[in-house]
Amino acid sequence: MSFKDKVAIVTGAASGIGLATAVRLGAAGARLVIADISQPAAEAAAAKVIAAGSPGAWASVCDVSSEADVTATCQGTLERFGRWDVLVNNAGLMLFKLLEDHTVDDWLRILKVDLLGAFLFTRQAFLRMKPGGCIVNVSSIHAEETTPMVASYAAAKAALLSLTRSAALEGKPKGIRVNAILPGAIDTPMLWQNPNLKSGIETVNRADVGKPQDVADTIAYLASDEAAFVQGAMVRVDGGRLDRL
Repeated sequence: MSFKDKVAIVTGAASGIGLATAVRLGAAGARLVIADISQPAAEAAAAKVIAAGSPGAWASVCDVSSEADVTATCQGTLERFGRWDVLVNNAGLMLFKLLEDHTVDDWLRILKVDLLGAFLFTRQAFLRMKPGGCIVNVSSIHAEETTPMVASYAAAKAALLSLTRSAALEGKPKGIRVNAILPGAIDTPMLWQNPNLKSGIETVNRADVGKPQDVADTIAYLASDEAAFVQGAMVRVDGGRLDRL
């Protein structure tokens, strides 16, 4: 797969799945926009993307829940690179609380990042991308099967699948493909800092834990020209773990 001459925005790209995706696309020739809330982390990620072979990378400090930040990132992408071909909505937050302990502010904080952020970037993509562009939304297996204490996260990720369906329908006449992936247990800080694992509420077999690269490879395929006929797909990347839950 080649992304030569293409430009991709990856949100939450400073670490984990986002960083692996940015490196994967960059190594295949894409120029990258590292959209992340931390400037030092975004700049470090951009350097890694360049080292992997990307012809260009820009670290854009962006709170995905801020309409102004999202607009500035998209406008800056076009000003620097002259085009925008790929969007990976990866930025996400996870909160561990019993349902009755959730506050309205808790729900809004999760929804603004995990759902609203994807909407804000997708809207900009529909306004600015040319035909042939594509969007990949990073959901979660929690959208289909979940565990206690993550109600807001699971709901947001399920809603992201619904957004993917709607955007795929409306994107098709524009020539923009929209798909989603549902990662399972992936070797990232979000997994190992999970208090459900520490307490024993949830168990994970090491054999069921994937690498960020596994997810990045799937994202790269969905974003590539080889997936030109894939629209509105929901692809599980979990090593088959969900089938056994």
